[in-house]
Amino acid sequence: MQGVNADVQRLARQGLPEVVYAAGKTVAQVQAALNTLHEANGIALATRVSPEMAAVLSADDGVYDEVSRVWSWGALPRMTGVAPVAVVCAGTSDLPVAEEAARVLEFGGAEVLRVMDVGVAGLHRLLERIEEIQRCSVIIVVAGMDGALPSVVGGLVRQPVIAVPTSVGYGACLQGVSALLAMLNSCAAGLAVVNIDNGFGAAVHALRIMRGQANL
Repeated sequence: MQGVNADVQRLARQGLPEVVYAAGKTVAQVQAALNTLHEANGIALATRVSPEMAAVLSADDGVYDEVSRVWSWGALPRMTGVAPVAVVCAGTSDLPVAEEAARVLEFGGAEVLRVMDVGVAGLHRLLERIEEIQRCSVIIVVAGMDGALPSVVGGLVRQPVIAVPTSVGYGACLQGVSALLAMLNSCAAGLAVVNIDNGFGAAVHALRIMRGQANL
């Protein structure tokens, strides 16, 4: 297939195979890349897959999630000896990005604790779950609007925190730029920040941390 040159060695180099970014590609291109990766590694995954594309991707055990737009074909073995990753989501509108992170984590062999709809406008909701979150190995915090939730979580835990700004919010949120800048300027020391709506990138960073903790 012209234009498809899947990196079949990435699993050996990095511990996670190449993941196909489906947006802007044809069904044939995505299918060809998935087939190549599955043949080489026994697993394959694509992100930003439209429902229309998912309906025609062929695999007997392929799984599509409409919320995250993630299409998965198998998964890596579950990691042992390491605590789950918490995916903490500010609001229901942030769910597509949060669930993208969660699905990629599960594909990579991580156990996931989902903590949804705990934004700072109702801080008691976060505090009700904070002990569960504190028992996790890594924490991904997804938020739009003012982007304040990662700073709050970062001040309450000792684990690595990865902040994900989303493009959710009214006009002055600037499609997520306001949340991104707020997270970059967080007063919670050591906060890591990925790009706007990049649940995938946050998950990969968390998996690298977890593999270091598990000596994988």
